[in-house]
Amino acid sequence: MTLKQQIRQDMQKAAKERNSLALSSLRMAVAAIQNGEIEARGELPDDAVVRILGTLVKQRREAIELYRKGNRPELAEKEEQEVAVLTRFLPEALSAGEIEALAGETVREIGAKGPADLGRAMKELMPKVAGRADGKAVREIVQRLLAG
Repeated sequence: MTLKQQIRQDMQKAAKERNSLALSSLRMAVAAIQNGEIEARGELPDDAVVRILGTLVKQRREAIELYRKGNRPELAEKEEQEVAVLTRFLPEALSAGEIEALAGETVREIGAKGPADLGRAMKELMPKVAGRADGKAVREIVQRLLAG
């Protein structure tokens, strides 16, 4: 079963259970996947679906931060619940230690010497952590490794 089929199946289950939060979150995910398929002019593989879901989760986390700053805890709570629904379909996130180990390995593989090699290191590392780590966190770790 593909990830897209699993999401659709869970969406039907949420509809039967009258779980409106899960249903709306999964409908949003299905719509985003369909938009991606329209852009790609065909069926998306699971790794592309994971990237789309990762983007949706990232958007929700940014919204949570903004709602908290704007003193809107009820909206932040709703976004957190949506994140919980969507993260069920994402692969297990890497810890900071795991990211650092992969980054160190990648830096050694390409022979990176300093900050000028950041772009090359990120280009090699991001496919290894795709969908399992935030790009901003990865970049900070790689910058720290290359700086010292």
